[in-house]
Amino acid sequence: MSVITISREFGSGGDLLAQSVARTLGYHLVDKAFVGAVLCEYGVAEFDVEYEKQPGFWESFDVERAARRDIMVRMLNKVIRAAARHGNVVILGRSGYAILAGLADVLHVRLHAPVADRIETVRIEQNLSSEDAAAQVKEKDRIRTAFIESFYHVPWNALHGFDIAINTTRVPVEVATRWVIEAAGLRVPSPGDKPTTKQLEIDVVMAQAVAERLKCDSEHV
Repeated sequence: MSVITISREFGSGGDLLAQSVARTLGYHLVDKAFVGAVLCEYGVAEFDVEYEKQPGFWESFDVERAARRDIMVRMLNKVIRAAARHGNVVILGRSGYAILAGLADVLHVRLHAPVADRIETVRIEQNLSSEDAAAQVKEKDRIRTAFIESFYHVPWNALHGFDIAINTTRVPVEVATRWVIEAAGLRVPSPGDKPTTKQLEIDVVMAQAVAERLKCDSEHV
C-alpha cells in the first residue's frame, strides 16, 4: 500500500504509531501540522482553531458559519487527496479514512483504548489532574464525533471502514508498527473496478503545494 491512514481516539497513541510507521517505511508523514501549513498557504489558517472548538461550530446551522466550514472542509479534502495521489504517505487523522474510503491501495488503521486508560495517558503526558484529563478526553471525543459525522456521515465508532483496529492498551507501539507494515505489504485481491489513489481527481496547484511541503518532486507508484 502506498497510503496508510491512521485514525485514533484521543489519548490512544496515534502520533507515536504514525511516526514509527512512516520512519520505518521511509514514508512521508502527513499530520495536523502538515495539513495546517498547507491550508495556511491557501488562507485557511483558521481550520485548526475551529476544529479544536466545541462541536457547536460544526453542528450549527448558521448560514455564515455553514459557508465557512464548507470551504474549510473542501480545502481539507483537497490536501488529503493530493497527498494520497503523491503516494508513500502515512496520513494521521484529519478524516483521512473517510476522504479516501473505497480506494484499493489505501490501508485504513484505527487505534482505540478504554476511556480510563486514555485519561491516564493524557494526565501523565500533559501533567494534568485526573478531572482535567477526563474533561479533555471527553471534549476531544465530542469534537471528532461531530466533525466526522457531520461532514462525512460516518459513525465515529463504526469499525467497518477500517482494515485493522488495534487496542493500544494491549498492543505496544513496536508490535503495532510491525502489524501495520506487514498488512501494508500484503497483496489483497480486490474487485477490478475498485479505484486507486492514482485515479483521484486532484487540484494541480494543490498537488504542487503538497509536493513542495513534502520536499519531494515525484509521485510514488
